[in-house]
Formats: sequence, structure tokens, C-alpha cells
Amino acid sequence: MTIASFGLLLFAVVSAASGQLLLKHGMQVATARAHASDGSLIVAAATSPLIIGGLAIFAVSAVAWLATLAKVPLSVAYPFNALSYLIILTLSAVLLHERTNLLTWAGSLVVVSGLIIVVLSQKS
Repeated sequence: MTIASFGLLLFAVVSAASGQLLLKHGMQVATARAHASDGSLIVAAATSPLIIGGLAIFAVSAVAWLATLAKVPLSVAYPFNALSYLIILTLSAVLLHERTNLLTWAGSLVVVSGLIIVVLSQKS
């Protein structure tokens, strides 16, 4: 895998995780807005800049993922999605103030350990 392909792969994974975080935060805001105004959650979500931004970032990540798949074998690229577990776990705790526990962190680290094994096996 070239450095450019690796960078594209990381961009696809990080942007997908970022899109998910924006979507989650947007839904929190839209839910609060819909409850406060006794309005529709669908309308609140559809008009939320956070939701629209999250969908746009997620769309960019999908294009980056397709470009990655054109250059990198799926058996190598797909395990990198494991990084999104760690990114989302960390940022949802820090930015969204979601609760985490030791088992969640341990499980995520096991998944990322699998990614490391896959990456190292490609060098053989």
C-alpha cells in the first residue's frame, strides 16, 4: 500500500467517524428542539445544520472509501474501520459526554489489536 493510499484510507475512516459524531450531536439538538416546541423530530432533524453537515461529511467519506477500494484490497482496507471504534468512543466521551466503562475500552482495544495484526501480516 502506498503512502497516498494509506492517507486516503485514513481520511475515509476519520471522516466517516466525524460524520457519525456530527449526526449524533445533531440528533441530540434536534430532539431537544422538537420537544421544546412540540414540533416534529423529522422536521427538526431535516433542518438541522449539524445533521446536514454530518450527512455531507459522511458522503465525502463514502467517496473517499470508494477511491480507497479502487487502490487497496478490501481484505486490507476494511479492518481499518476498526479505528472508527476508537475514534468514536474517545470523541463521544470527550465531546458528547457519553459514559464509557473499562469493558468498552478493553473491547475497543482488542478490535484495534486485530487491526495491527492485519497490518503487520501484510508486510510479510
